Amino acid sequence: MAKNASTHIGFVALLLIVTAPVQVFSKPAAQSSAVSDFSFPGLTGGNVRLADYRGKVLLVVNTASKCGYTPQYEGLQRLHDRFKARGLVVIGVPSGDFGGQELASSKEIARFCKLNYGVSFPMTAKQTVTGAKAHPFFVSARAKLGAKGVPGWNFHKIIVGRDGVPITAFPSATDPNSTELVRAINNALTR
Repeated sequence: MAKNASTHIGFVALLLIVTAPVQVFSKPAAQSSAVSDFSFPGLTGGNVRLADYRGKVLLVVNTASKCGYTPQYEGLQRLHDRFKARGLVVIGVPSGDFGGQELASSKEIARFCKLNYGVSFPMTAKQTVTGAKAHPFFVSARAKLGAKGVPGWNFHKIIVGRDGVPITAFPSATDPNSTELVRAINNALTR
């Protein structure tokens, strides 16, 4: 009986351990998913403050001047012109993250974009968009959208809703005037 008693006591102790209340550690309150508090140094001076575009739909695109996708500047400008009255703002974020395909200085980038593509939408100074040193906007987009929010190359497109929260993203190969991108922009504008 002593053997059965000790087995029984061991079982009860195990049962108590297994059924003991578990302390649940709650996560800290999540910070807002809105990106409207972020700002970038402007390409030609000043700052591109996303707070200045509250209530607008943003199409944030990491750009490069010497990339096979560089002609997309033309389509991005058309999108900006076509939808700006309804509340779309295209924001270009030059980056040399992919193959060092961006020009060295802000002055060179600004001149290139204006002369070759007539770019009039807001442009930031050159930024890091991937990795540990990515601008906080891109870190936030990754947190909200997962892998889809991470630029895989130049001309990755991120749509931010009127509430300042990233909605979706499109890879570099997506033409700015493609049906799927235009549909997503229209949907964001009607929310």
